[in-house]
Amino acid sequence: MKRQLCAVLATVMVLALLLTGCGSEQQKAADQSTFVTVTDDLGRQVELKAKPARIVVTSASFLEPLEAVGGADLVVGRPDSKTKMPDYAKDITSVGKVYQIDTEKVLSCQPDLVIINKGMNEKLVEALEGSGIKTLVLDMKSYEDVKREVNTLAAVTGNKEKGEALIKDMDEKIAAVKNSIPADKRRVSIIHSTSQGLSVQLDGSIAGSVAKMLGWENVASGSKPLEKNPDAAPYSMETLVEQNPEIIFVTSMGKLSAIKASMEETMQGPAWQSIPAVRDKKVYYLPQELFLLSPGIHYPEAVAEMAKCVYPQAK
Repeated sequence: MKRQLCAVLATVMVLALLLTGCGSEQQKAADQSTFVTVTDDLGRQVELKAKPARIVVTSASFLEPLEAVGGADLVVGRPDSKTKMPDYAKDITSVGKVYQIDTEKVLSCQPDLVIINKGMNEKLVEALEGSGIKTLVLDMKSYEDVKREVNTLAAVTGNKEKGEALIKDMDEKIAAVKNSIPADKRRVSIIHSTSQGLSVQLDGSIAGSVAKMLGWENVASGSKPLEKNPDAAPYSMETLVEQNPEIIFVTSMGKLSAIKASMEETMQGPAWQSIPAVRDKKVYYLPQELFLLSPGIHYPEAVAEMAKCVYPQAK
């Protein structure tokens, strides 16, 4: 009898240990569960244990894509910006100017994720990660960037289907514009005008990438870029005459009316008048809201805007 009782007790103890072990393994698995893992534009694998509940962005360019993928109600901090500020974000806490993000203000928002603009705010990563806050560094310059980041933001907000639908819609709109114009390989030059002078935009610039999407040839493609700007090259009147573009697009920073008046006065010179684009009055000034900063999810509008300059029938 005693021998049977001992056997029963031993069995109970083994079962208890097994159940305890299973419980601890289940708890460990729960603790290690991951909501999503994404790769940011610094090449980092960013793992989020749960869907972010409080997001701070350091660039206004992220606000519309977040709204489009159902993340507007998650944003608790954003930078000051005179452009690209959707209505939903106007009353959200400011964390400083785009080029001067205030780390203390970011921390005061108690975010669990900060989305950082590549090339501008990476210095925040170390301080924020050191405070236990996840960071995601994203680039929104080219159309391919925008599509990649829409997918990333859709994954972060748990709305992958909305991201896929948005990308499909943008692709279809751009295809419609391209299908509505001749497939001519137009030779274009893109000049960037500011109060400090002129430069030439290369294929990596916003206007350069849009021209490339339309199948046009940027005559400055392959030029040696500026030291501090890989998407632009020095302006040279002699080089521009040699390149002989049939179309000139002008992007600008500053008051457009003043820049346009200055450019038109400059183009009265004999060298400028020898260029077909100037002589044939095919110089077009592109809107700053689409071509100074990344148009983001409005890339189809930028493609249509450039196409309509040359072909008014473009969709």
